Amino acid sequence: MTDPWATFGADLHIDPTGASGLRAGLMEALREAARTGRLAPGTRLPSSRTLAADLGIARNTVADAYAELVAEGWLTARQGSGTRVAQRAEPRPAASRAPRSRPPRSSPAYSLMPGSPDLATFPRAEWLRAARRALAAAPNDAFGYGDPRGRIELRTVLAEYLARARGVYADPERIVICAGFVHGLMMTGKVLRERRVREVAVESYGLDLHTDLLTDAGLRIPCLPLDGLGSRTGELNGMRGAGAVLLTPAHQFPTGVPLHPDRRAAAVDWARSTGGLILEDDYDGEFRYDRQPVGALQGLDPERVVYLGTASKSLAPGLRIGWMVVPQPMLGEVTAAKGWSDWASSALDQLTLAEFIASGAYDRHVRSMRLRYRNRRDELVAALAERAPSIEVSGIAAGLHAVLELPEGSEAEVVRAAAWQGLAVQGLSFFRHPEAEVRREALVIGYGTPTDSAWAGTLDALCRVLP
Repeated sequence: MTDPWATFGADLHIDPTGASGLRAGLMEALREAARTGRLAPGTRLPSSRTLAADLGIARNTVADAYAELVAEGWLTARQGSGTRVAQRAEPRPAASRAPRSRPPRSSPAYSLMPGSPDLATFPRAEWLRAARRALAAAPNDAFGYGDPRGRIELRTVLAEYLARARGVYADPERIVICAGFVHGLMMTGKVLRERRVREVAVESYGLDLHTDLLTDAGLRIPCLPLDGLGSRTGELNGMRGAGAVLLTPAHQFPTGVPLHPDRRAAAVDWARSTGGLILEDDYDGEFRYDRQPVGALQGLDPERVVYLGTASKSLAPGLRIGWMVVPQPMLGEVTAAKGWSDWASSALDQLTLAEFIASGAYDRHVRSMRLRYRNRRDELVAALAERAPSIEVSGIAAGLHAVLELPEGSEAEVVRAAAWQGLAVQGLSFFRHPEAEVRREALVIGYGTPTDSAWAGTLDALCRVLP
């Protein structure tokens, strides 16, 4: 329901049932009224108590909205003068524009896009407790520019955790904290280019964002074939120009297969014999369901593998915290590529994550999410077996996504049909390297993305569009 508010002659339309919430709706209504001149500069607004009573909402909601709009410059607040529309918030003349050829696209009602966890499950209370403890114990130098490798507290607990959980040889001195995998890959690409590497082999299916970063660094990206045993790393020996290879060995993205032990060994043998480097993307190493955890490739040869991990899947991408475990000879180069001060990730966020891991809260959260995602996966498989039995599902022993095989020539049609149903999905072809020989028709389903409240509707929408 949309309620008009005309407390002082301006109709502010606020939708209390909207997805953005009461506070955001109130803020946008006030901005729009000031922007269009319905609230003239200098207009005094009612007190937060009065407005809250008029709208039937909590006073804190109004007070928080006023405070943020003051910070943005839309409002002013002075003792004894109340809250007023700022002088700078004058009506803006409408710019002439050509009529739209089509209506703007709205956000999908449901999403199964891969690459994201369920953001609603972020452990806010535990994180807040860890933040308070970390802030209370933070040394004074934590508020300075800091070691470019990141806070020693986080590097120390990560070394223990990665050794225990992922089989990584991770001395704290060899760990570099970064703002996620993409940041780590950018630094690595710069180092490789300065080392005069000209080619980095990549898997035939993967994220174009990652390959684009490598090409932006001036590196060519020949395609490494992929099959049911993972990337065919034995073919690296025939790629004479490749000085490095980017792999997702524990759980290939997006096909979901683990790299076969023989091919893991072949990759390490190639790196040793040629002096090449393996860039290991361990993006969802914590989530294993139907098999024993597959350890990191880095443990086979720490001097030939650059290990890259992140909190984006286990916690949330918005934290912007990742880590690199770097071969000793590369450490100075990576540090220089990052810069001589650590401005990539907040020191306080790093200290909070260190406390979160050290207290055991991280392990508890991962165990809880592993069970939640496994249940999601099982519900997905059961729904498909009942309502779309011809669809084969693969890549589900680990991770947050599944691959749904489709009949030849149907992928684009299914993606379009999903869009009509308000469901965002990604076709496998989106991730295909231009030089890939094998072409599959499939959907990559991110079953970790929806919230619990949206999960049933999302699953229904998916089943309706499958052939």
